[in-house]
Amino acid sequence: MKYGILFAAALGITTIGQASEELAQANNCLACHKTDAQLVGPSYQDIAAKYKSEDGAAEILYESIKNGASGKWGAIPMPANAQVSDEDIKALVDWILAM
Repeated sequence: MKYGILFAAALGITTIGQASEELAQANNCLACHKTDAQLVGPSYQDIAAKYKSEDGAAEILYESIKNGASGKWGAIPMPANAQVSDEDIKALVDWILAM
């Protein structure tokens, strides 16, 4: 897999990770989250670590992104993101859980 990603990058093809980071930027996710450090919300790496071994993690994260959540990471709530397409949310969840 590692060589496939390197080959794709050499050809100028966007990798899944790059596409998801661009997707996070396009959907304004990076206003509150960073990959490796807390901002307003937890880092994506912290989210992945928390949910990595939990059954139904993808569905939990999908619901949190789509409908919002509160109390999971402290007092600041996660607002609903109903404007983000289901496909984009699924791609973002996959990207986060792969960290």
